[in-house]
Amino acid sequence: MKYYTNPNKDIWHGRVSNKYLYLHEKVRCVPLLEISEPSKKSIALLGYACDEGVKRNQGRIGAAQGPEVIKRSLGKFPNHLASTVLLHDAGTISCEDENMEAAQETLSKAVASLLEKKQFPIVLGGGHDMAYGHYHGIKNFLDSENNKQTIGIINFDAHFDLRQNTINNNSGTPFYQIAKESKREDIPFNYLCLGIRKDANDRTLFQTAKDLNVTYILSDTFQMQFLDEINTWIEAFIKNVDKVYVTIDLDGFSSAYAPGVSAPSPMGFTPEIVLECLKTIIGSGKLISLDIAEMNPKFDIDGQTAKLAASLLHYMMHALWGN
Repeated sequence: MKYYTNPNKDIWHGRVSNKYLYLHEKVRCVPLLEISEPSKKSIALLGYACDEGVKRNQGRIGAAQGPEVIKRSLGKFPNHLASTVLLHDAGTISCEDENMEAAQETLSKAVASLLEKKQFPIVLGGGHDMAYGHYHGIKNFLDSENNKQTIGIINFDAHFDLRQNTINNNSGTPFYQIAKESKREDIPFNYLCLGIRKDANDRTLFQTAKDLNVTYILSDTFQMQFLDEINTWIEAFIKNVDKVYVTIDLDGFSSAYAPGVSAPSPMGFTPEIVLECLKTIIGSGKLISLDIAEMNPKFDIDGQTAKLAASLLHYMMHALWGN
């Protein structure tokens, strides 16, 4: 498959127990086309090694190396997954010759294939342009099942990523593209943003969000002391959709936690508030897929951002199917 690389078992290493105490011992490296429908619950990690969208959006490039670094970090974490749960490394989608759109299309097909095979997809990036391909993978899967279920997008992010794509598609345009396509197809555009910063979005982006009926919580409210109110907003949003797709942009976190991103800021949110919200989302039973975007190892400090991404994944996997 063009734009696709098989999983590399050499990146999975750490303390050896021979008792599956660590995730590098648990994971199975299986090429995408060889993954079969499991008899057990199954998680599939898929990389999106592309920072062309970040480059087009005038950001700091380097996110193409993000997926491998996250996997390396995750492998060292302890394994508390039930023995009845499978964990696959399904390889990586790459961007060649600056053809981001082809990488997005390949990602879409890969996500749809994983869902068809009863996997729970977790996509690791890579620029946030992957949200466009990831969303369409979910949508195409539901459409192929003749399933008219609605998709709600929950984005943990400092940015709306609703820039108009009049010049080009990039890491700042995916949700605008989805919104416009939804309008043409006469289907709902359900989009909730958590952690939006006024100092990271100009007034035209706020107007676009208003025009598209986007629900959002500003960064000064997206804090632990307002958790009950935040959960009320999340629960109300989820109530009106059938499936939930969660995307976590690491640049939404304060650079105290995530220095290795394309657009860092000390004014971002904390891991604690994200974990509490994820708990609410998982509890709904509607989560269908997840991704983590904008991991940029080039600017990381002591692997801090990679460890944050791995910790988020560790929490999500075990919250879904842990012992």
